Amino acid sequence: QVQLVESGGGLVQAGGSLRLSCAASAGTFSNYNMGWFRQAPGKERDFVAHIDRSSGTQHYADSVKGRFAISSDNAKKSVYLQLNSLKPEDTAVYYCAAERNLPFEFITASHYYTYFGQGTQVTVSS
Repeated sequence: QVQLVESGGGLVQAGGSLRLSCAASAGTFSNYNMGWFRQAPGKERDFVAHIDRSSGTQHYADSVKGRFAISSDNAKKSVYLQLNSLKPEDTAVYYCAAERNLPFEFITASHYYTYFGQGTQVTVSS
């Protein structure tokens, strides 16, 4: 069983930045690949970013590429999402997700992840 706890959300003006954190309680954190998803009101949960923690390879949704950056700290069993140049359309609840040995072709689909955190709200004002 893995528990994920996100933090770092808040209200920010367009063009601003936030850093989201996700702390994992996992016995062997290195076995898990980590992703970030977001869900706006009335919309589906969308893929944002993924990091393969064994290789360090990162993958981003086109809508955030060049503005967001995912990273991890193995010692702290944590994953981070740096959000820069924020836009009002980035407003959503952001969720951290974890899954073991997830094939690359499945990383953008939320239903392939077993573990999700409770989410943290990001609101970008215009």
